[in-house]
Amino acid sequence: MSIVPQEYGPLIGAGKEAEVYGAGDLVLKLYRQSASKASAFREAAALSIIEGLDLPAPKVQGVCQFHGRWGLLMTRAEGQTFGETIMLRPEELANRLHMLAKLQAQIHVHSGKGLAGLKARLRSDIEGGMKLPGTTKRSLLNRLERLPDGDRLCHGDFHPWNVLGSVDGTMVIDWLDASRGEPAADVCRTYVLLHHKFPMIAEAYLEVYTEVSALEKQAVLAWLPLVAAARLAEGVPDEVESLLEFVEAAETN
Repeated sequence: MSIVPQEYGPLIGAGKEAEVYGAGDLVLKLYRQSASKASAFREAAALSIIEGLDLPAPKVQGVCQFHGRWGLLMTRAEGQTFGETIMLRPEELANRLHMLAKLQAQIHVHSGKGLAGLKARLRSDIEGGMKLPGTTKRSLLNRLERLPDGDRLCHGDFHPWNVLGSVDGTMVIDWLDASRGEPAADVCRTYVLLHHKFPMIAEAYLEVYTEVSALEKQAVLAWLPLVAAARLAEGVPDEVESLLEFVEAAETN
């Protein structure tokens, strides 16, 4: 389906992969020039699967090409991100972390049928990474094979800046990396994303998630070197040192 808006609305958000513009009652998520056509269709497909579930996620209205860039038209989410709220009002941290944990656990209740396998994605990222020697990669891949495949819906990029709203209603955005896999791996990804800049929040979130779910902390941390190694392939320069520390710690255990 091709729906091309007449003009950009105001820029309301930006990330490494895309920019988000207002488009009346909708939003236009435009992937950057470096992103492929496949990214737009992959996220559209994921959201189409998720639309049938009882989850607070945007609904796709169309896939379009606009000024040489591919994008999605989606229903609009209102409010600040949880990350913005936590930074502005630190006294809300405990409550927001509890809400986040319950939301992520709610996602994990659902089947990931129809989505790509999370372990296959981790394997591909570890194999393609440039920062690790071959022996380390082989050790990590052997470790990965011993962990469960899982069949639950995993968001793949769940963190406070990808959840908008308040106690009255929330919306989880950025489902490009949604997959089928083990919830512990998805929670570990959240932990890694938070840990670089906010290690205390990362630790607190892990504690809260294990309280609201049936997962044990060690089950989550078993994925740590693998998720960290896969994150290295994303090329975030200021995270390289801390990610390598996670990988190297596993090598000594």
